[in-house]
Amino acid sequence: MKFTKMLASTALAAAMIGLFAPAHAADVKEVQMLHWWTSGGEAAALDVIKQAVAKKGFAWKDVPVAGGGGGAAMTTLKANVAAGNPPTASQILGYYALEYGEQGSLADISSLAQKENWDKLIPAPLQKFAKINGKWGAVPVNIHSVNWIWLNKAVMEKIGGTEPKNFDEFVALLDKAKKAGVIPLALGGQPWQEATMFDSIVASTGGTDFYKKAFIDLDESALKSDTMKKAFDNLAKLRDYVDPNYAGRDWNLATAMVIKGDALVQVMGDWAKGEFAAAHKEAGKDFLCYRFPGTDGSVFYNSDMFAFFKVPADRQAAQLALAEVTISPEVQSAFNVIKGSVPARLDVSDAAFDMCGKKGIADVKAANEKGTFYGSLAQNYAQPPAIATAYYDVVTKFMHGGIKTSDIAVTELVKAINAAK
Repeated sequence: MKFTKMLASTALAAAMIGLFAPAHAADVKEVQMLHWWTSGGEAAALDVIKQAVAKKGFAWKDVPVAGGGGGAAMTTLKANVAAGNPPTASQILGYYALEYGEQGSLADISSLAQKENWDKLIPAPLQKFAKINGKWGAVPVNIHSVNWIWLNKAVMEKIGGTEPKNFDEFVALLDKAKKAGVIPLALGGQPWQEATMFDSIVASTGGTDFYKKAFIDLDESALKSDTMKKAFDNLAKLRDYVDPNYAGRDWNLATAMVIKGDALVQVMGDWAKGEFAAAHKEAGKDFLCYRFPGTDGSVFYNSDMFAFFKVPADRQAAQLALAEVTISPEVQSAFNVIKGSVPARLDVSDAAFDMCGKKGIADVKAANEKGTFYGSLAQNYAQPPAIATAYYDVVTKFMHGGIKTSDIAVTELVKAINAAK
C-alpha cells in the first residue's frame, strides 16, 4: 500500500471510531452493521436483511464503508474493535473472521447454530471460517464464486459469438469483438479485480488440481512451474483486450459497460449479476453467464459472512436476531436472488433463481460433493490476507508493466508468497 493511501485509510478509520459507541437503554434494540455493500445491486440485496430485522423489532444502523474489495471497511473495523467499540456485526471475509476469533473478539452464537442445525446445512469449507474451536462466531450470508464470465447477449449475437469452451476459444471471441469495434473485455484496473481474474486464468491454464497445488497447498514447484508461467502469459494476452481507461475503474462500472453494450464481457464474481438485476436485465435475454472457459465443474468461492463481536448482554438479542434471519431459508433465497450469489445453506430451493442462479446452486452442490470446491486466493479464502496481498502485488505489477516477463513474474510470486508466510 502506498504511504498516501495508508494515511487515507488511517484517517478514515480514526474518523469512524465511535460510530459503534456502546448502546444505551434507548437503542439496545438496534443492529449496528458495518459493510462495504454500496453498489446498487448490493444495497438492494442488503435491504432484504434490513426488512427481516425490522420485522423482529430491531432498528438498523447502517455503517457503509465504500470499496469493492472491503479493505477500507476492514481498516475501520480493526480501529473500532481496538478502541473497544465493536459493531453488532460486520460483513467480513474468511481469514479476517478467523483472526478476530483467535484473538477472542467474537461472540459465541453456537446455541442458535445448534438449534438450527447449521453443522449439516452449511458446507464444511465455510464452517472452517465461521467456527473457532468448535464455537460459531460468524454466519455465512452467501456463496459467491469468481470463475464466471458475463456477456452482453446483443453484442454476442452481433459478432456471431458462441460460448467459449477453453482459453483459446475465449481469446478468439475477444478478437471478434475487437474487430467489430466493441471493447472486448471490461475490467477495472484495481489489484483485487486483476487477481480475481487471474484465479480463473490459473485454473483454466493448469486445471483444478494445479490450482489446488499452487494456491491451496502453496507448493513451490507448482508456483514456479512452466504452467504458472503460461498462466501469466495468458494474463498478458487478455491485457490486450481492455480499453485504455481501465486503470482504477470500480468493478461495478466495468459491469455497467457490459450492461450498456459498450463491452462484450466481464470476468468477475457473481456479485456482478446483482448489477444486471438492478438494471432490470434478464439472464438469457439480455445477458449470458458462463463459467470461465476451462473451469466448468469447479467452483472457486468466497463467502460474505457476518461476524458477531462480544458486546454487553443488552445488545446480544440484536445479534441473535440478525443471525437468525440471515440464515433463514426465506432470506437466503430472497437476498441471493438479488445479490447474484447462491445460498450458504444447501437445502434452499432454486425455484426463485434465474438460469445463472440455478447453475450456480447446482455447481456448488456438485463441486462440494466431488472435491472441486476451493477458496479463491484473490478473495481471502485460499490463504490469509498477507499472502493474498502479496499475490495482488505481483499480479497487478505484471498487468501494468512493472514486471516485464512471465519468468520474472513467477520468480517474484514465489518470493512474495514466501515473505508473506
